[in-house]
Amino acid sequence: MPFLSETLARVKPSPTIAVSTLARELKAAGKDVIGLGAGEPDFDTPDHIKEAAKRAIDAGHTKYTAPDGMPELKAAISRKFARDNGLEYTPSQISVGSGGKQILYNALMATLNAGDEVIIPAPYWVSYPDMVLLAGGRPVIVEAGIETGFRLTPEALEAAITPRTKWLIFNSPSNPTGAGYSRDQLKALTDVLMRHPHVWVMSDDMYEHLTFGDFEFCTPAEVEPALYHRTLTCNGVSKAYAMTGWRIGYAGGPEELIGAMRKIQSQSTSNPCTISQWAAVEALDGPQDFIRENNRIFERRRDLVVAMLNEAEGIECPLPDGAFYVYPSIRGCIGKTSPAGVKITDDETFARALLEEKGVAVVFGAAFGLSPHFRVSYATSDEALKEACTRIRDFCAQLR
Repeated sequence: MPFLSETLARVKPSPTIAVSTLARELKAAGKDVIGLGAGEPDFDTPDHIKEAAKRAIDAGHTKYTAPDGMPELKAAISRKFARDNGLEYTPSQISVGSGGKQILYNALMATLNAGDEVIIPAPYWVSYPDMVLLAGGRPVIVEAGIETGFRLTPEALEAAITPRTKWLIFNSPSNPTGAGYSRDQLKALTDVLMRHPHVWVMSDDMYEHLTFGDFEFCTPAEVEPALYHRTLTCNGVSKAYAMTGWRIGYAGGPEELIGAMRKIQSQSTSNPCTISQWAAVEALDGPQDFIRENNRIFERRRDLVVAMLNEAEGIECPLPDGAFYVYPSIRGCIGKTSPAGVKITDDETFARALLEEKGVAVVFGAAFGLSPHFRVSYATSDEALKEACTRIRDFCAQLR
């Protein structure tokens, strides 16, 4: 339409939301569909967090707060950063938004000028490049494939940096792969960044507490304290606390940047939901034991899905360090034909044929910038995962 902006033409709708929507529509139409596209825990929000929200309502805490978060929540976030990451952020260095996505978007809108470059390792969360484009910047995609464990190498980072580079967006454990960086691996990247003082770091730590086995989470400003003054450490309560719909994200960073993000938010949404903010205080300050219990369930599901997918012909599925995703390669399926006669030319045709012929909804790898792969979210029941993986194995076995 001629009255729509040129900016809008740069971006596309979220493929992950599109897959989940399609799966729901097919289910509503009576089709037997197992949806593995949703990036949210299937656990309910813990009772003590819900009770805190109810108390806030009963106490009349239903008015506006400061645009980027109330003091009580900023204090809880300060305590969280000190407790979990060894990072000291004062309330004036903290921003609270309506979900982690708004935090990232505000930072990019507040800092990017036309032509500024943002390094994004691929595979990436689907929204990173489009948010950069909306803010007028240029995404610089650097592949971090299965051969490097889906991790950005220091050499690849060094080669991608130019005088126009403004940010590196860093995500560990990763959506969509679940790959995490050890302290040594992350230190190798921060050593590169120390040689380029004009490059800032946007660390998306949303899956910090969703880790398995011996993997130990660390974040860039923790590993290299000299990066503290040019790092935005981003997080939220959505994943670990099963609070996706409550929409609370937050970040710690330099005061000048936080102030600029506050200005953006004050003229867009203003404050996040007040009741959700009080619930987030309880999430961060309250009991944390349920996270370990949930992680044990996620780890069991991870092992189940990885084992079953690696039995499928043409599929290679690495073992993730965290989050609740796997990102298997389908290189061995490319060029084959499905039972319904669909030629598998790429991961998008694979995912569409899998949905139409076997009723399993996954997100194709091109949406995350690296093919030929697909993403499975194992944040659903063991029974659904077993059935879905059985259907995927059958589908692959029937390819010719």
